[in-house]
Amino acid sequence: MPQRPVLVVLFDGVLSLDVSGPVEVFAGAGRATGDPSAYPIRTASLDGGPVRTQSGLRLLPDTTLADAVAGGAPHTLVVPGGEGTRAPDPALIDWLRTHGPRARRLVSVCTGALLLAGAGLLDGRRATTHWNACEHLARRYPEVDVEPDPIFVRDGRVSTSAGVTAGIDLALALVEEDLGRDAALTVARHLVVFLRRPGNQAQFSVQLSAQTARREPLRDLQHWITEHPDADLSVEALAARVRLSPRHFARAFHAETGTPPGRYVDRVRLEHARRLLEDTPLGVEEVARASGYGTPETMRRAFLKTLETTPAEYRRRFHVPVR
Repeated sequence: MPQRPVLVVLFDGVLSLDVSGPVEVFAGAGRATGDPSAYPIRTASLDGGPVRTQSGLRLLPDTTLADAVAGGAPHTLVVPGGEGTRAPDPALIDWLRTHGPRARRLVSVCTGALLLAGAGLLDGRRATTHWNACEHLARRYPEVDVEPDPIFVRDGRVSTSAGVTAGIDLALALVEEDLGRDAALTVARHLVVFLRRPGNQAQFSVQLSAQTARREPLRDLQHWITEHPDADLSVEALAARVRLSPRHFARAFHAETGTPPGRYVDRVRLEHARRLLEDTPLGVEEVARASGYGTPETMRRAFLKTLETTPAEYRRRFHVPVR
């Protein structure tokens, strides 16, 4: 089996989970395949000295960044995020600018995307980062095509992921690409996570991404929609439930949740269908009915529009049978 050396960049203010998440995935992949050397992992800082993480933990790098690449570029270069990305050492940006293009695969976790962007490595590329930093990334680096919703984005040899645990999802996707689904699934089970989140899955569930309505009737309606995706969820029917005219209801719902009612319903139904495909043996037709789509073709169009895949393909990739 070919070796795929992994180099993880460390700096003061790094987020420890951004480091340990991908590291545990790559290390676990070696154990899963019976070849611990499948992903030789090294960590490095500018001077090789200990770094203090965002939470106060001290991490001891294996070497300096200069020595880490003295024998050649790594296969995968991982750049984590954290508060230390707010005002990074210019020498770190210079090192990334020089050596980032030499890695076969360039990966950022969370706000590590800001470091890549600062080094010009995301210019003209699609990228994402932690939801709270997407606007900053887009404003400061207009050459980057920022996608705020996905948990990770892959654009050629450069991959960027959203906050914290999304780095695990991205690392699992890379392991699946390298070693196959079985290896990645074994690692996912060991880490007690699910090999199921596609890169274009939203960073938040519907309930987290939408604002909670201030008024109790609308807030209760949001919960009711989530629990009854197969009901009549037309604007007229929903307005009747809260005793408002359709026009007044649509305006009030949008104003208080930040999302038009029709779009909210679409997202609830898609999320419900995804979960049924992931967690249950129900057939596609049953899933379509239970999720309020009525027909498999209607659900298929919704999946293609939002996830760029069919329900059947989604199930093939992300269904985890109970053992």
